[in-house]
Amino acid sequence: MSGGLTTHVLDTAQGRPAGGMKVDLFRLNDTERTLLASVLTNADGRTDAPLIARGELQAGVYELVFDVAGYFADSGLALSQPAFLTRIPVRFGVADTGAHYHVPLLVSPWAYSTYRGS
Repeated sequence: MSGGLTTHVLDTAQGRPAGGMKVDLFRLNDTERTLLASVLTNADGRTDAPLIARGELQAGVYELVFDVAGYFADSGLALSQPAFLTRIPVRFGVADTGAHYHVPLLVSPWAYSTYRGS
């Protein structure tokens, strides 16, 4: 059975999941950037379904793009104009299609971190 792809976003500035953040998923190759999914995170900061379902993950390079400026503006948090962080791209490679890839984002209006989760 092949693996899948999931994400979640935690708002470290306000100490809560980042519900309502737009996340776009792209697959990249040498000449194209193809949009695979465009979703909003739920109240738990997660997507309602995997971004790529178990069994459909293919080897290659992917990019998640998180609309953090839109999220923080909607949350009522005061931001500089323009916002310091606007859209955060996280580009990563998938080598093992049998493994699950979980790519979380920890974010504030001024900093972020990510890692390969489980």
